[in-house]
Amino acid sequence: MSTVLLKNGTSIPQLGLGTWYLGDSASTRDEEIAALRYGIEAGATLIDTAEMYGNGRSEDLVGEAISPYERDSIFLISKVLPSNASRERIEHSLDTSLRFLNTDYLDMYLYHWRGAVPLEETVEELERLRAKGKISSWGVSNFDCSDMSELLEVRGSQHCQVNEVLYHLGSRGIEVDLQPLHAANSVTTIAYCPLAQAGRLQHNLITNKVIQTLANDHGVTPFQILLAWVLAHKDIVAIPRTGSLKHMKENIEAASICFSQTELDLLDSAFPRPRHPVPLDIQ
Repeated sequence: MSTVLLKNGTSIPQLGLGTWYLGDSASTRDEEIAALRYGIEAGATLIDTAEMYGNGRSEDLVGEAISPYERDSIFLISKVLPSNASRERIEHSLDTSLRFLNTDYLDMYLYHWRGAVPLEETVEELERLRAKGKISSWGVSNFDCSDMSELLEVRGSQHCQVNEVLYHLGSRGIEVDLQPLHAANSVTTIAYCPLAQAGRLQHNLITNKVIQTLANDHGVTPFQILLAWVLAHKDIVAIPRTGSLKHMKENIEAASICFSQTELDLLDSAFPRPRHPVPLDIQ
């Protein structure tokens, strides 16, 4: 499994496991746990969840899924809601997440999206929680250029490790201005929805002739082509979400797909990045 190095020196898998909507149904719980464990055992040991996902149901599922493994073999991420990112509420939210996950620390804690709490206050609290050992690192999610630029002016912001944003072949706006800002400040990009699974976000990706031709040439599915394209960006971490064992196996296989430069050029021509900055896509 390829890895990405965070600026704090921590190495994380380039392919991780998203968990949105996992844990919502008792009827699918066993397969969801089996899928997560398959991914973990294949080397996708980064797991991303959030307090918002099912009001803790996803975190509870993840806690059960990782229970057979040594805790330090898993890179565990959860997120705090904007309404809970204050001095008065953030530690309680973190403690609740830790209880659901059955662990005493997170490897990374993300500010889920920008809210009304001053950034200075949230960063100060994230730094306090890091000093207490309840989180090993922190980052943000759904921060556009203006948010990141403001964040970078805040004391302690140099410890921001990642920005988790929507990114896939049909949504390349971050390449124009946000990704260069990340690179200039050694902030790693984590791509959620790399398979463009959310309805309108597909933009006819799966039925595109170039994608279908490449899928046939490689003997894989169009979704595997989409994931492999994100993974071809060696500095970006992808966290596709699936509770299906079959689809988890396909995601793991996608990490082994190698494109020629000609194939990458074909995809780039079929789905060019915007010429000018565009608003950040969110889920």
